[in-house]
Order: sequence, then structure tokens, then C-alpha cells
Amino acid sequence: MGKKAAHIVWDWNGTLFHDIDAVVGATNAAFAEIGLAAITLEQYRELYCVPIPRFYERVMGRLPTDAEWQAMDDVFHRHYTRARVGCGLTDGVESLLTGWQDAGHSQSLLSMYGHEELVPLVRGFGIEPWFVRVDGRTGPSGGSKVEHMVRHVGALGGVDVERIVVIGDAVDDAVAAVGVGAGAVLYTGGSHSRGALEGVGVPVVDSLAEAVALAGELTG
Repeated sequence: MGKKAAHIVWDWNGTLFHDIDAVVGATNAAFAEIGLAAITLEQYRELYCVPIPRFYERVMGRLPTDAEWQAMDDVFHRHYTRARVGCGLTDGVESLLTGWQDAGHSQSLLSMYGHEELVPLVRGFGIEPWFVRVDGRTGPSGGSKVEHMVRHVGALGGVDVERIVVIGDAVDDAVAAVGVGAGAVLYTGGSHSRGALEGVGVPVVDSLAEAVALAGELTG
């Protein structure tokens, strides 16, 4: 890797994969399972946070019981798996991945989506070759990305953490980046409102093209 090479750690859901409508639909199906009213996309973006039980607490006014959490989680994943079939990559993803690689940089993918489901999904879009690693969540759902980021960055090998920028759509992406000493750029097309993202203190953009441009500046 050359002296000026940089590395992007991409998020998947809500960033490279434009699935926010499927996520909100599956969330509302989970809410209906225990008698909660549906929420809008705008409400979702204002309330969403991790770990997920805390997001549910914001909606319910209390933490879900273990039984409620399990029921909601099962329903969410069942509905999401059906709905994701109609989702695609965010506009311009292929050219952005190609351009970053052609500029002599590297990139990887880290998602909180289950690893065994993530890999064939990424492969199906034909973009797997652009990534030096593709890592999904291992273990139970509902946690934070921080511990997964530590393992992911540690496995990259030969990449200076100061030249890594995490691009994602959630506050947790920035928290995970800070946890390993990397930079972060947050994108408004996914799970959070701009206001929620701006409270983190890292750059916030409205397109992935802007995110990649900023990643280049931050590591330039």
C-alpha cells in the first residue's frame, strides 16, 4: 500500500444498501406484534438508536421484557428478509467503489447484519471484489458496532488506523470509528435525522459521493 493510500470502512444497511423503507416496515411489524402503533420514517429517524432495546424503550416508554424483545426481534427479521428483496444499492455505489480503488486506496465492509446473510447478499450485487474484507455481525442481534469494529480493523492488516474513515448512516458508526481511532463521515440517507447525526461532531453529508470526497480530504 502506497504512502498516500487510505481506507474506507463502509457500513451496509442504510448506507451502501438502500433499505430504510424495508427497515421501517419491519420495525412497524415488530411493534404491531406487541400492540404498538406504527411510526413514520421521520419518527424512526428521530428515535432510532442502539442498542436496539433502547430504541424500543424510546417508543414504549420502558424497556421491552425479554419475551417482548425476542418476539419483536423474530418478527422484525422475518419481515425484513421478505422486504429486502425489493431493495437495491444506493445510487452511484458501483462508480464510487471503483473510483476509490482506482485512486489507489482500499475499502472494506462492516455490517451489523448477520454475517451468513450479508456475504451472499453483497456477492449477489457483484461488488464483493472491491472489498478486502466483508464482515457481518456474529452473535446475537441488538448490540453495538464498537466491538465488531475493533475486530474488523485489527484483521485488516497493514492499514494505518489514522488513514481509515468509516462511512455510515448511524451515530453508532461514528462511535465505533472513534473507538478505534479512525475518522468518520455520516450519511443522511439511512436511519438517523440530520439533527441526530450532527450532534456527534463528525462531518454529515447528504450523498455518498460527498462522503467519499470527504474521506479523501480527511486522509489527504
